[in-house]
Amino acid sequence: MAGQISPTRSALLASKASLKTASGGADLLKRKRDALIGEFFALVRDALAAREQLASVSKGAYTSLFGAKAWDSPEAVESLSLAGTGDYAVDMQIESIYGVKVPRINVPERSQQVNFSPINVGARTIQAATDFGGVLEAIVKVAATETKLRRIGEEIKKTSRRVNALEQVVIPGIQDDIRFIRGVLDQREREESFRLKKIKAKLEREKEKADQAPQGGQHGSAAD
Repeated sequence: MAGQISPTRSALLASKASLKTASGGADLLKRKRDALIGEFFALVRDALAAREQLASVSKGAYTSLFGAKAWDSPEAVESLSLAGTGDYAVDMQIESIYGVKVPRINVPERSQQVNFSPINVGARTIQAATDFGGVLEAIVKVAATETKLRRIGEEIKKTSRRVNALEQVVIPGIQDDIRFIRGVLDQREREESFRLKKIKAKLEREKEKADQAPQGGQHGSAAD
């Protein structure tokens, strides 16, 4: 890159400005990355808690299911599962976390009222249906938390790559340009200084000759 840049003072000033911009950009990106890392670890705790909750409610729901099949018969349980609705509405919005667009899912309050006729349905089957409603809610929470976690993790990787590119490629390249330009300008300055010294010395010699010439002429006239 140094061979393609014009070694002028204006180019030096422009390179210094670029260096300042790149360094400032790297600092901003590092602060963003650090903030995202803090958010990431907070979300890891939330994700682990959501997973633990899912495991807990799933265990309880399957226990209820086995009990329902044992007491109310598998046919009754299957009949109830076919009678239930397949719709589950959630409220999803998009929010920004340090510039990262992530989904925010609000899980609706689970209704305790059954959406089927409880006639000829055993209590254990109704309990199993209610418990699996809790499993569905826990699954939505896990999906929401882990989606947010994945998005932020991807942004951390992207930001780290940009920081590395600035610190390992862009900034060193600009610093090389600055050293190249300064080297050329310093060399020109030394050459100009040397040239001026030679001119000055020449002028001084010529002045000495000029000063001596009239004095010699005046002495000669007096002698005549």
